[in-house]
Amino acid sequence: MEPLASSTAAGAETAGLSPAARLARYGAAFAQLDAPFAFVDLDAMWPNSSDMLRRARGKPIRIASKSLRCRGLVQMILEREPGYTGQLCFTLPEALWLAAEGAKDLLVAYPTTDRAALRQLAVLTAQAPGGAPILMIDSIEHVELIEAAIGRVSAPLRVCLDFDASLWLAGARIKIGPKRTAVHTPAQAHALAQAIAARDSVRLVAMMCYEGHIAGTGDRTPGRRLRNAAIARMQRTSYAELQERRAQAVAAVSAVAPLELVNAGGTGDLELVASEAAITEATAGSGFFAPTLFDNYSAFSLLPAAMFALPVSRRPGAEIVTALGGGYLASGPGGRDRMPRPYLPEGLRLDPMEGTGEVQTPLIGAAARDLHIGDSVYFRHTKAGELCERFDRLYLLSGTQIVAELPTYRGEGRTFL
Repeated sequence: MEPLASSTAAGAETAGLSPAARLARYGAAFAQLDAPFAFVDLDAMWPNSSDMLRRARGKPIRIASKSLRCRGLVQMILEREPGYTGQLCFTLPEALWLAAEGAKDLLVAYPTTDRAALRQLAVLTAQAPGGAPILMIDSIEHVELIEAAIGRVSAPLRVCLDFDASLWLAGARIKIGPKRTAVHTPAQAHALAQAIAARDSVRLVAMMCYEGHIAGTGDRTPGRRLRNAAIARMQRTSYAELQERRAQAVAAVSAVAPLELVNAGGTGDLELVASEAAITEATAGSGFFAPTLFDNYSAFSLLPAAMFALPVSRRPGAEIVTALGGGYLASGPGGRDRMPRPYLPEGLRLDPMEGTGEVQTPLIGAAARDLHIGDSVYFRHTKAGELCERFDRLYLLSGTQIVAELPTYRGEGRTFL
């Protein structure tokens, strides 16, 4: 298993390969493997990881589990890279499962309404008060739901206060950013912290503020010069306002309850979060895989690391082939940019009338002339985590060798969202 620790030099070599050489490398590695399948190129993933740690400048990075959805891969990263700490989970049942499998330092990023899971968490918290997963809340209504679900507790559940990062314009009539929470001002955060402190069922130990309109929006989309300029200006304006407001909010909440952690950021703005003294840790996940959503950022460049292969199953014409499957759309506003993108061989494009389909995906272009029935076409997904909801395993590639095969959440029989 030595190739799992692929070097930076291997990553640099991978980055310098021509598309034809990259295609040949994948062809050699997967010659005996029938598509469809998904894989992670470690010679790209490890350099991506190093680049994220460099941009974080020593600030710990919590791994967003939703972006990887592969327990073994997350554990591999945590064991190899000391700059990462814990996981940001997307549901409480997921966090409870990970905890049962030995994972530590788990923060649930979204509030839960799962009453059965809350009762399980209450038992776990009673057994290990300082080591159980931390819940996300942003209102007293969340606390009331918790209390109704668990009744009296021997140890309060640890909770995290979610603070709004969005940019408010025109007297709050226009709000730009994720619609997560109504807690927008330091005064509102302070009032909620005080209300939480008055309850015996929960204990406030953390704070989170995710600026998705900065971390998750690229400012260098090809052919969109005016849009790019508008996005860059919005992000500069928003961040200038946000860093001061959330520093004040952290101070206001800390005056009520000592905080173990303050989390912010994502793959797209690690270098900004690194500069904020009020933030104790950042979050990243998509940057390991580098899906197409992250091709369009001016601040950094990543290597495509996670892909899936589909087999050519038909030839409707001289410059048209049809791949089996492919309709793995990413979440977000519907559009072409949510579809997977043919990556290799170079020169293929989607049919605008069909796009990616449930059972077949037509591919058009001169490169189709050289493809044969049974050949593999390699695609990149738009976002990171949803890819693993389609495949039950990830093959890990180093050089031209498959060095490991890891089950995804789906492969372990787990589908949380």
